[in-house]
Amino acid sequence: MGLIGKTICRHCGRAKAETVIHGDSSLVYEVKEGDEAVAKHVVTIPATKTRFTSDSFGNLKKRRVAAYARVSTDHEEQQSSYEAQVDYYTNYINSRDDWEFVSVYADEGITGCNTKKRDGFNKMVKDALAGRIDLIITKSVSRFARNTVDSLTNIRRLKENGVECYFEKENIWTFDGRGELLLTIMSSLAQEESRSISQNCTWGQRKRFADGRVTVPFKRFLGYDRGEDGSLVVNENQAKTVRRIYGLFLQGHSPYAIARILTADGIPSPGGKKTWASGTVKSILTNEKYKGDALLQKVYTVDFLSKKKKVNEGEVPQYYVEGSHQAIIPPKEFDEVQEQMAVRCQAKNRQSCVSTFSSRIKCGDCGSWYGSKVWHSASKYRKTVWQCNHKFDGRKKCTTPSFDEEKIKELFVKAVNILLAEKGEIVENFNVIMDSFFDVRSLETEQSQLQEELHAAAGLVQQCIKENARALTDQTEYQKRYDGLAKRLESMQERLDEVSRAVAEKQAHREKIGIFLAGLQKQEDLVTGFDEDLWYSLMDYMTVFNKEDVRITFKDGTEISV
Repeated sequence: MGLIGKTICRHCGRAKAETVIHGDSSLVYEVKEGDEAVAKHVVTIPATKTRFTSDSFGNLKKRRVAAYARVSTDHEEQQSSYEAQVDYYTNYINSRDDWEFVSVYADEGITGCNTKKRDGFNKMVKDALAGRIDLIITKSVSRFARNTVDSLTNIRRLKENGVECYFEKENIWTFDGRGELLLTIMSSLAQEESRSISQNCTWGQRKRFADGRVTVPFKRFLGYDRGEDGSLVVNENQAKTVRRIYGLFLQGHSPYAIARILTADGIPSPGGKKTWASGTVKSILTNEKYKGDALLQKVYTVDFLSKKKKVNEGEVPQYYVEGSHQAIIPPKEFDEVQEQMAVRCQAKNRQSCVSTFSSRIKCGDCGSWYGSKVWHSASKYRKTVWQCNHKFDGRKKCTTPSFDEEKIKELFVKAVNILLAEKGEIVENFNVIMDSFFDVRSLETEQSQLQEELHAAAGLVQQCIKENARALTDQTEYQKRYDGLAKRLESMQERLDEVSRAVAEKQAHREKIGIFLAGLQKQEDLVTGFDEDLWYSLMDYMTVFNKEDVRITFKDGTEISV
């Protein structure tokens, strides 16, 4: 007789069925209402294939095995760890007779928080899903992924395609019933460890910012080398290019034109490329580090998993360090460039610097700039002239004439010679009034006071928000207090912006006059032909009313009718 088991009815307590087991088969006796037992013969058919790979238990086919290795940084101490992992898994897989070595997939100096840039990992998964791999071995769950979602998603994809993963440190096999539970726990711990490390790194970085310690990507930053203590040291060969860029811009060249000049001269870009981009030139022209200051935390990392960065628009504190390192560009020259940048804004009548005469000739009727136009382009009478860009816009057409370049040059030379006749008087007058006319000491004092008051007001706003979050308060009173503080903060910010603009404008105007006087004093004799350097250093703009009335305004404000 085999083993006997009974099933009892929970209502009446009578036996409902009795099972007698003989080896891999059994007889089931079910009790009916008339106490008649009906026998059923159940035979167990054993499994002959594995659940996940559908291979026969008797199949002696070797498992195709690959390994995955990763180190998160490319520091020298991590290099040995990376090489050790690759060497270990190569020997380990080859030592097994039942395994066939496929490859060691590896990522060096790559974070495990996401899989976007992990080329080795992504290639391994692709090969596994294509049927080239049966088993993947890796050191630990954190080496595989520090992102719980990425880890489980990829494990499930591999599992559905009959590919098993083995994590040595935790002794987890993903085909094991407990594998996913353990994997979820370990992946979550790895992700939390990554979050903690990221938080500590962020704190350390912001502490360095608060202490005024400045760093730049030296390999792609033109003009500076890394000093012994990590400070910025001027590279004189590269600094010449930086100074040239600023000089060309102040002469009137656009970032695009400067990029073409540097490319034509064979000067390598900050990234070592032969071709310059206008965006690279613009970045150099607007980077405050070239005047010896540093604005820290311009961007910040939004999420430690995606590593996504965002331009800081007030979400986290910024730190401005004055005089943090040796300047390449004098602060006044830098400010003049920023003023010119603001003038050359995107607007209907924006300034352009594509050509020598771009944004230098103004229409006396509508105030728009002149632009170059080609007449008779397909004939032998082809000619380039300058006329109002909006001459034929609207119902009323501008009556101002067009000029060719030779006429413009002739008018300029004539005006400069008239100006040179009064050179001595002009220079003497400006030397007398320069300091008093462009004095910004009172504005700078007000600017400093406003910055301190703004910082204090911002602290009061933050304190108001925290107090409301910590304790139950009357929301009407809170909103009233918050609105008052916010309005005060906004008003102070507007005044600070206004004062800062006034300071920048005065300083830029002084720099502009300085360039004018230097150019004027440099010219000792009357001008006999057109000089482009003189054009950029002396002239502000030319206004055309008609052929008999053309007025040239110089940078000191002097207007001469020619």
